[in-house]
Amino acid sequence: MKDQKLTPVRFIYLAFLSFFGTGFAPKAPGTFGSLATIPLLLLFKYLELSFLSVSIITCALFVIACFVADYAQKKEEVHDPGWIVMDEVIGMLITWLFVFPATDFYSLAAIFITFRFFDIVKIFPANWCDQKIINGAGTIIDDVVSAIYAGLVLKLLLFFNLLT
Repeated sequence: MKDQKLTPVRFIYLAFLSFFGTGFAPKAPGTFGSLATIPLLLLFKYLELSFLSVSIITCALFVIACFVADYAQKKEEVHDPGWIVMDEVIGMLITWLFVFPATDFYSLAAIFITFRFFDIVKIFPANWCDQKIINGAGTIIDDVVSAIYAGLVLKLLLFFNLLT
């Protein structure tokens, strides 16, 4: 990361993209970002947000994250740095939407494990997006693709009654 002083704008984009600092974990920041999303899922469930509300929030986060990631990567002179974990947050939200409103332990574990698996493995077109789209959207969209794969697997598990 480029050595810069911490201005208010820089603080805001670092806090947002790192999901309040979880992206600065010394090892496996994506895993920490994904884990840190679980309380957010529980909060949304507690607030009794509807599927539509969570979908709108997720879409808004996606659009904002694409622009902020593009801005931050140019300012910091980096491409898809590990500390950007807002893509994991969005990915976890999308994966959750496939089994919404499930928040029991097994569902949350399945959401986390399937999303992390597909995020790490990056099956086409996620790998293509990760390698070929070099702006802020590219940083975010590979996780969206991975989340869709994870969500489809969870839907199959639900269909075969292998997930409660």
